[in-house]
Amino acid sequence: MLEKALQGNAKYWSWVGFLLSMMGMGALCYVLQFNYGLGLTGMSRDVSWGLYISQFTFLVGVAASAVMLVLPYYLHNYKEFGRITILGEFLAIASVSMCLMFIMADLGQPMRALNVVLHPTPHSILFWDMIVLNGYLFLNVVVGWVALNSEYKGTHPPKWVYPLVYLSIPWAVSIHTVTAFLYCGLPGRHFWMTAILAPRFLASAFAAGPALLIILVMIVRKFSSFDAGDKAINKLVTVIIYAGLMNFFFVGLELFVGYYSNIPGHIHTLDYLFFGLADHDTGVIYNNLMPWMRVSVIMGVISLCLLGCKKTRNNSGILFVACGLMFFSLWIDKGLGLVLGGFVPSPLDYIVEYVPSIPEIFITLGVWCTGFFILTILYKVAISVKTEAERVS
Repeated sequence: MLEKALQGNAKYWSWVGFLLSMMGMGALCYVLQFNYGLGLTGMSRDVSWGLYISQFTFLVGVAASAVMLVLPYYLHNYKEFGRITILGEFLAIASVSMCLMFIMADLGQPMRALNVVLHPTPHSILFWDMIVLNGYLFLNVVVGWVALNSEYKGTHPPKWVYPLVYLSIPWAVSIHTVTAFLYCGLPGRHFWMTAILAPRFLASAFAAGPALLIILVMIVRKFSSFDAGDKAINKLVTVIIYAGLMNFFFVGLELFVGYYSNIPGHIHTLDYLFFGLADHDTGVIYNNLMPWMRVSVIMGVISLCLLGCKKTRNNSGILFVACGLMFFSLWIDKGLGLVLGGFVPSPLDYIVEYVPSIPEIFITLGVWCTGFFILTILYKVAISVKTEAERVS
């Protein structure tokens, strides 16, 4: 079936060529980082996790969101998701692949990843994060490819694949829960040390992932004859609305706990994110992330308003914009604010702001483009197979 990825029009090959060029630029910057070290990035002693880990954290949620399609389709026999479930599984494959690449980039020397296998430490959350990420990638590759291959041959999927499907449902929840444990298990970082972090991660995941999937489905509909169906899209919009509202509710809980209880560790980070934080020695106000976080809130509110109104969400153009606003709102919230903001102030009460370097940004763009390259190939194969199967039937 992979040969179908070698067939396409000029627009398809232009998109593939653009992705390959960006991947090449990212690879060149990674070679510079490999030779020089992580000193080439904007990270420091006080900010040890930068753009790489923040993107990893966000993309784990995008990968986990595939469960919102798999669960209704396989467990509740919701046939409307029949055409879109494979797209969600392939989105999970691309997302987990990017997660692993961001981890490798953050390690500096990729051979260090072997230490997790050669010297396993089950008491470490990182060990379990490696298990759940690779396991989830394996489950989606097997389930997605077997299901698509069966459709290509005009047969039903083999019975042995269904236990893997059912296993992937709790596994999807586990990958983001374990990722949340990486943060809330650090007692020195008060902003992250909250029991509600895992539910907050899942709520944002179940809003951002479906939002991106709707965007992709609408792009596919525009440039091909494949249509996932309005009913499937409308059901995903409902998921986005409820998950987005839950995410805002959880953020409100964090604001209440911080300000009402007057906990300095929480208040200082929240001040830094939304109002700017003044250095107690110099009086200098640090607010690098403040504009981003305010824009994130505005985008999220506008998106929920557009999605919640029947007139606006039934307009395909407005729906596209609303899903884009939701996706980028949560990307800022989790991919920038939550991870990077958690380092301010430091445990010694110093303020050290993080600004990514140019090579770091290009490596990040290179990884994103690699993920979209994987997604493009998988979607090209899936859409070609489904289109041919429908033509035959």
